[in-house]
Amino acid sequence: MSLTARMFSRSVTAALRISAVRRMPRLGGLVNTGRFSALYNTRITTRRGLATSSAEPSADPQLSEKESKNDPESSAKESTNHAVVSTFDLFSIGVGPSSSHTVGPMRAGQIFVQDLVDHGILNKVSSIKVDLYGSLALTGIGHGTPNATLMGLEGELPETVPTETIISRVEAMHQSSTITLNGTHRIRFNPDKDMALHYYESLPQHPNGMRFTVFDANGDMLATNEYFSIGGGFVVNERTQLAHGENVYYRTTKPDSPAAGDTTPADKSSGSTSATETVQMDERTQQDLVTASLPFRTGNDLVQLCNHESLSIAEVVFLNELQWRSREEVISAAYRIWNVMDDSIKRGCLSTSVKLPGRLNVNRRAPRLYQNLMRGFYSPPDQDMLSGPHNSAISDGTAAPFTRPSILETSLTMMQRNELNGVFRKKQRSRRPHLPHLDYLSVYAIAVNEENAAGGRVVTAPTNGAAGVIPAVLKYYLEFLSEDPSRDILEFLFTASAIGMLYKRGASISAAEMGCQGEVGVACSMSAAAFTAVMGGTPAQVENAAEIGMEHNLGLTCDPVDGLVQIPCIERNALGAVKAVTAAQLALQGDGSHRVSLDQVIETMRQTGQDMMSKYKETSQGGLAVNVPVC
Repeated sequence: MSLTARMFSRSVTAALRISAVRRMPRLGGLVNTGRFSALYNTRITTRRGLATSSAEPSADPQLSEKESKNDPESSAKESTNHAVVSTFDLFSIGVGPSSSHTVGPMRAGQIFVQDLVDHGILNKVSSIKVDLYGSLALTGIGHGTPNATLMGLEGELPETVPTETIISRVEAMHQSSTITLNGTHRIRFNPDKDMALHYYESLPQHPNGMRFTVFDANGDMLATNEYFSIGGGFVVNERTQLAHGENVYYRTTKPDSPAAGDTTPADKSSGSTSATETVQMDERTQQDLVTASLPFRTGNDLVQLCNHESLSIAEVVFLNELQWRSREEVISAAYRIWNVMDDSIKRGCLSTSVKLPGRLNVNRRAPRLYQNLMRGFYSPPDQDMLSGPHNSAISDGTAAPFTRPSILETSLTMMQRNELNGVFRKKQRSRRPHLPHLDYLSVYAIAVNEENAAGGRVVTAPTNGAAGVIPAVLKYYLEFLSEDPSRDILEFLFTASAIGMLYKRGASISAAEMGCQGEVGVACSMSAAAFTAVMGGTPAQVENAAEIGMEHNLGLTCDPVDGLVQIPCIERNALGAVKAVTAAQLALQGDGSHRVSLDQVIETMRQTGQDMMSKYKETSQGGLAVNVPVC
């Protein structure tokens, strides 16, 4: 059998199907939390019963409350198939420009080579083949997918990779035709030949699929696996996806059992599950046993839980986090997430770069916008907007003396022009709007997404393509409204994460599945809910705000021009932040009761994403991507 046939044959049973899971980054650089020791102290003793999780996904992800009440088995299944994942799974530190196309592939590559190390075969590897499918291929170049994948194979993680060295390291690979797996084992590798982009082929499980295959010196395959980047930096493989359904992000891929090292991939040719794989799957099942002390499955569940336990949404999430970390670690990790968000705003506003990378030659706007705000470019209303026109001849609304142009200049008659006198203001110069909340929300969001487009370090919130919305809204609240920033940061982030969990379980946060409604739409909904919470809204009002935030983003397409996360992505984040605050304001004006529920909107979003044509789902084959010239 030829090398190509061995690589692409899906029936090769000698291949090691290494179970793929996304690792939990070890959060470092935690801030001092001593002065927040009293935070949530009165809620720590609330019910801590553990919820179990079934290994089989629910057949109906939107099981109605009525059905669950009438069917005890359905009720039991609903209680186990909950939406809860860790806040620090949803908000993870990574690099731009895309969580699904940059962060996910980097993690997948690192997971693969680490598993080679764990199984003792890394030193036997002589060559490697990388295959990127579907959306990862179609927009991969613009999203930095090949570079990110190669960094992962060299053992780098999005949280720690030196972003300024990525380009030079990839260039060195092209020049030397080598790659250093896991940073220790150098092998031959020609990126132009050994990495294939399958533009018009997708793996059946997900549009963002990739395959890694390694061979020994004789050309015999040692191991292979397929990975799927499902949005937000979450990574799964086929076995994990089919076996688990909901909570597909796990914190460890290293089984504690000594049996894990007993299986050598090259010595096993049967199609049965290996001992290592069995131990890993059992361990992940045990992981789900401690997923949540206060599980919830839908938005309705979450509101009812809050009312029953007299807790805020943030407090529910906080108590769930205590299943995995100590109280101090949870608080510190949340501040670290905000510190990275805030730093990305600062770097974007103070950047000295003029252009963003790529063929579009897009100018950075955040530095200029920020400078204009800081130097009082927008004049006070009494000096600019309210002082009246500078030309006294039209200050009373009458027209200035009119000289009729030649017939070559206009086709309007004098009578037509006279009809306009006194109806419209005659502008002598453009007016500078004084809308500070819009200005600051916009500049903060644009700053983050320009950093993301440039490959800088940002927080997936819940994705990189939507990384600017949540930081912008939170920054605006802290700067202009907050009276207790330390507590408001926690309230905001934990509330936002609860809403993100609902979308991840009920639909998707992947633009390759949902379009941009799954990214900016979800981020807008999360931000609206969180802003409502810190403004003192009830759980019902928070749920209402989240619903409004998504309802008016339904059907939003993902059509990045030239595959770059720039047009329309950057401006779309600014609009998403403004929409979020508006949605929160509307919700706070009511009592939480409303006709359309968040659960109904999430299900509508899921159905809309399924019905949406693939050319509008992060493929750059439709929409703006085909109507805006690249050069």
